[in-house]
Amino acid sequence: MRSSLQESLKQLRLSGLALSLEVRLSEASGNRLDHAEFLELILQDELAVRGSRLIERRVRAASFREARNLDDFDFSFNPSIKRRQIEELATCRFIRDKSDVLLLGPPGVGKSFLAQALGHQAIKSGMLVLYRSVFDLARDFLGEEETPAQQDKALNRYLKPDLLIIDDMGMKQLPRRSGECLLEIIMRRHENRSTMMTSNRPLEDWAKLIGDVPAATAILDRFLQHATIIQITGKSYRLRNVGSSGKGEAGPVAQAGTTKAKKEQEGRRSTADGEGFSLPEGTAAVTPVPSDGGAPA
Repeated sequence: MRSSLQESLKQLRLSGLALSLEVRLSEASGNRLDHAEFLELILQDELAVRGSRLIERRVRAASFREARNLDDFDFSFNPSIKRRQIEELATCRFIRDKSDVLLLGPPGVGKSFLAQALGHQAIKSGMLVLYRSVFDLARDFLGEEETPAQQDKALNRYLKPDLLIIDDMGMKQLPRRSGECLLEIIMRRHENRSTMMTSNRPLEDWAKLIGDVPAATAILDRFLQHATIIQITGKSYRLRNVGSSGKGEAGPVAQAGTTKAKKEQEGRRSTADGEGFSLPEGTAAVTPVPSDGGAPA
C-alpha cells in the first residue's frame, strides 16, 4: 500500500479500512469484484471495527466489577433460575419498555453474574449501561463538601444510562445522603429509564438499609410498579465444592439466606427506629417475564 494512501486513511481516521485494505484489494482482483462490491466490503470492515471499539469503550464506561457473559453461566447448577426467562431479559425488551428488574436471593446464587451479563448484552445491543454496587453508591454521594455542580454531575451519571444496575442492596446500610440520592435517582428514572437491582435482603428490610421509612416506601412504590421480580433460591455456587472436600456442606449457608428472602411477603416489620414499614400495595401482583411454563431450566 502506498504511503500516501496510508496517510490519507489515517487523516480520515479509517483505521479499520486501513487494516483490511490490502487483503480486500487482493480479494477484489482475484474474484473480479466491481467497484461497488469492493467499496461495500471495505466500508463494512470499517464499520465492524468501529462497532467493536464502541462496545469496548462502553464496557469500560459501565465500570463492571467483572466481565460476565450469559454463555458462561451454569444454568444446570441452580434449577430455580429459568433459562428462558433470563434469555427474554437478554433481548433488552424491558429496557426499551423502560421497565425494571429486581433479582432477589441469598449470596452466591448468581444475582451479580446475571446482572452484569445482562448489562453486557445491553451494551452489545447499542445501549448505555452503568454498573454500581451499593458500596459505590455510598461513596459517590458521601461528599457533603461538594459544590452543587459536583453533586449534579454525580447524579447525572446515574440518570443518563439506558440501564442502571445497582448491585448488592443489603450489603451495606446507606448513609442518609446516599439514601436521599437513591430516592431521587429512582424517582427521576421511573418510566424514563430502566433500573436493575440485586439484593440478598427481603424488601421489608429496605427501610432500615436506606435509613428512612418514607423514602424506602417511595423508592419501592416506583421501582416495583413496572418491575420483573426474579426470586432465586438454592445453594451458593461459590461453595459448590465445599461438601465434597470434607469441609462441610454449602446448603445450610445458602438456605439461611433463602429462608430470610422468603419473608418478603409476610406483612409488616419494625425498623431500627421503631416505625412500621410495609410493602407498597400491589407488590405481590407484579407479573414476571414470560417463562417456559414453570419448568426448571
